[in-house]
Amino acid sequence: MAKILVVEDDPQVREMLRDNLTHENYEVAEACDGNDALEKFKQSHYDLVIMDIVMPEKDGIEAIYSLNQKHGPVKIIAISGGNPNLTGEHLLKTASSLGAAKTFSKPVDMDELIATIARMLKQ
Repeated sequence: MAKILVVEDDPQVREMLRDNLTHENYEVAEACDGNDALEKFKQSHYDLVIMDIVMPEKDGIEAIYSLNQKHGPVKIIAISGGNPNLTGEHLLKTASSLGAAKTFSKPVDMDELIATIARMLKQ
């Protein structure tokens, strides 16, 4: 069973992702920000990470960079709805340049996300 780390500061979005992924028979761990994600990654191996970009403490951009520097390459899917200062598109392009294999704008199309996860895990 593949292990997925969901990194999302919004508890409702995190729960929705967890429930959908668990339903697809993935083992899911959760982190509320980049610092929490890095700590969890030290403690266990994950086959894939779903990383929100805009979060308190350590944001997704910093966390993607750190994960790939310390544990890379890591299979990462970045998600973002943007923030008041930057569009989600700009943030997702930055995430891609730092190693995110795939990006999704919020709200995430769950069917497309599930299909992408399946493809990435087969690679």
